[in-house]
Amino acid sequence: MGASALGMPALALAASEDLKIGWLAALTGPSSAPGVGFNRGVEFAAQAINAAGGVKGRKIVIVTRDTQGDPTKAVNAAQEMINSQKVHAIWGPTNSGESLAVTPIMARAKMPNIHPCVIDSLVNTDKYPNAFRISPSNSQWDDACRNYCLKVQKYSKIAVIGDTTGYGVSATKACVANFKKDGAEVVYSANIDATQADMSPDMTRARDAGAQVIVIWSVSTGMEARLFNTRAHMGWDVAFVGHPSLASGELRTLVEKPENWDKVYAVGYKSASYDVNGKLPAHSQEFLDMVKGKVSLEDTLYWWVAAGYDAIELVAKAVQATGSSQSKDIIEYWNSLKAYPGYFGTYTYSPTIHNGYPTEEVVMSEAKSARNGTFALAPGYQ
Repeated sequence: MGASALGMPALALAASEDLKIGWLAALTGPSSAPGVGFNRGVEFAAQAINAAGGVKGRKIVIVTRDTQGDPTKAVNAAQEMINSQKVHAIWGPTNSGESLAVTPIMARAKMPNIHPCVIDSLVNTDKYPNAFRISPSNSQWDDACRNYCLKVQKYSKIAVIGDTTGYGVSATKACVANFKKDGAEVVYSANIDATQADMSPDMTRARDAGAQVIVIWSVSTGMEARLFNTRAHMGWDVAFVGHPSLASGELRTLVEKPENWDKVYAVGYKSASYDVNGKLPAHSQEFLDMVKGKVSLEDTLYWWVAAGYDAIELVAKAVQATGSSQSKDIIEYWNSLKAYPGYFGTYTYSPTIHNGYPTEEVVMSEAKSARNGTFALAPGYQ
């Protein structure tokens, strides 16, 4: 009876305490465009769930730390969330370079972690049984870009440019290797500091090497705009293909002329693609109707906002279904999901599969065709 008496207050506290979700976000700095979009979905999800009574009466509290895209800041913030804030799960980071630094820390703490970072090694169910990916891996993005370049547009001479972050370096290296494996000629490759002001030396080398397309791996919209502007100054009609940030609404204000954004094709998704009649999939339209007048999508991407929303929902659903916010119970619930109907994608996880996004939902988009953060398919698809 003594043990029971001691246990009851603890159980009551657990049932009424706030559900704290850590949010490691690059909200400022050169890699902040995705974080800003994700954050809108995070805030909307928390507000909507709390307005409906919370999770079994528990209020969701988002513990946000701006990492500025800095791995050291991400490490410090993750440790604070685990040791001081005592969060129940962590969403993020949004940058793969940061995630490379914090994923082992969260694994040691057995902290449920869901993130949108695309470097393949960040998901390993043996090393990181607590880490789940909500977006495609970079291999899936790379496959979509390579298929578009080689099979849809029939390019054979490729230039690959990334930034100097951990993500940019690893993505560029993998992309070059995969193009070569498929028989393409990679005529130029480089990693450029995202703050570099003059892009003409690299663009000139790519042109002189005979590049028919430039594949970009970076989340820095400032760097991308400078590349587009330099192409215009050179009078070069080369296409750009690559990272989803190539379609960020920020670019509209960063390019010198609207036409500088022509012939730019970004990784996209079926959930964020409208058909020839301008219609989205029904589930995606449902999300747009839900956030209309509450969340702006004019200067960001649908998938960033929807993924942020889905991440918070996945934590809430785990606690709702299991009645527990214990780490092992959240992880066990996520491991049981099959074709979970998120607004960004359809997620499936198991104890041995933590890459939950289906490859068939990855497509290429026409970057400047944005409408509420959604896009038309890139030209050439049947």
